[in-house]
Amino acid sequence: MRHLYIGGSWTASASDEPIEVVNPATEEIIDHVPAGTAADVDAAVRAARRAFPSWADTAPAERGKLLGNAAELLKQRADDMAKIIATDMGSPLGLALKVQTLLPATVLSSYAQLAESYPRESRIGNSHVIKEAAGVVAAITPWNYPLHQVICKVGPALAAGCTVVLKPSEVAPLAAYALTEIFAEVGLPPGVLNLVSGRGPVVGEAMATHPEVDVVSFTGSTAAGRRVSTLAAESFKRVSLELGGKSAAIVLPDAELALAVKFGVANCLLNSGQTCSACTRMLIHRDRYDEAVRIAVDTARTYIVGDPFNENTKVGPLVSAAQRDRVIRYINRGQEEGARLVAGGTDSPLAKGYYVEPTIFAGVEPGMTIEQEEIFGPVLAMIPYTSVDEAVEIANGTPYGLSGAIWSGSEEFAISIARRLRTGQVAINGGQFNPLAPFGGYKQSGIGRELGEYGLQEYLELKSLQL
Repeated sequence: MRHLYIGGSWTASASDEPIEVVNPATEEIIDHVPAGTAADVDAAVRAARRAFPSWADTAPAERGKLLGNAAELLKQRADDMAKIIATDMGSPLGLALKVQTLLPATVLSSYAQLAESYPRESRIGNSHVIKEAAGVVAAITPWNYPLHQVICKVGPALAAGCTVVLKPSEVAPLAAYALTEIFAEVGLPPGVLNLVSGRGPVVGEAMATHPEVDVVSFTGSTAAGRRVSTLAAESFKRVSLELGGKSAAIVLPDAELALAVKFGVANCLLNSGQTCSACTRMLIHRDRYDEAVRIAVDTARTYIVGDPFNENTKVGPLVSAAQRDRVIRYINRGQEEGARLVAGGTDSPLAKGYYVEPTIFAGVEPGMTIEQEEIFGPVLAMIPYTSVDEAVEIANGTPYGLSGAIWSGSEEFAISIARRLRTGQVAINGGQFNPLAPFGGYKQSGIGRELGEYGLQEYLELKSLQL
């Protein structure tokens, strides 16, 4: 069984209980990590607290150099890291390399630069305003992007001068272990980054309630985020939450229909649908609805489901048996409520592994469960609309507001509609993801932002000196 990383050393947990790490494509146990305890969290937080004054006082250029060295080492080990992620959580190898590994390496490089370049002081009248490191950060991360989500928290926190206690998801923890080894190799001082594996109700809650933790940054489900926020509020900790989504892609009547639909299917099925910002609802004008459904079905049928290490695979397994069963329950619920299953379904496409076929529902109406709730699987709901105003109303008609997309023949018109969406980011005609732009949501999709200088600000406190 692996160890925890506390105070610069790999340390045995106070518990001897192992957590099995399962390959979702084969259902085989590939590793074990400790089921950490509150005592482990306490040891890690105290190590982070001891390291904080020195790390906060370290020159920004030196902090940036260490982050840059870690980013370079991650790039050198990108192939190995991608294999870890493909094995650990089932992402197809090409996706695991490009999106799950090289993109996070780029994000880490950006924080290496921001550590030094981001201005920490300014003058307002007779006040000298200083931005200081917020303190000890509890970073709680999910399994769907097990490296990216870690770096989105650890990168800016370290760049700001904070120290970190990291709890990766126990479902897919191995990328976080490999990243911690990289930070140790580049010489990150003891206690600046600590790793405690374990389950959320034990380790996560101990982190959220620990009196020496100053900031809690959580990515995961809205229900779990609500719990973390409640616990952290007892001691008035700063909280950053990146939660669920039920994002909509609106295909306007003047859009290039085939391109928009094909792109929308790809977006929904990315990472087997296990992406919080995926546009899992596609809104199509009624005049072109049937044609759009045919294109979506034909497109989905080209997505090969299979072994993450097969170069032809586009859709890997879901991360666990529990997640597969959850998605199947939603597919059944969609049919029970009257939506038409036009592709995919509940039959397992392979004899072994936690697979679900790319699934498309037509005839979806606002208010249906599959239209309102985050499924987190390869399931697309296609919804007809009559007017643009109705489309905007449907898009805004869920508790979430994380992402969205607009397709139109006019960029200006698309932007005007995007401004009406209550959501944190909107892709216009397939606009690419920008790792320097703010990422986060409205409503129950979270609080705060990640990436770029906006992510760095989450880990800084403001102090004004009146002169």
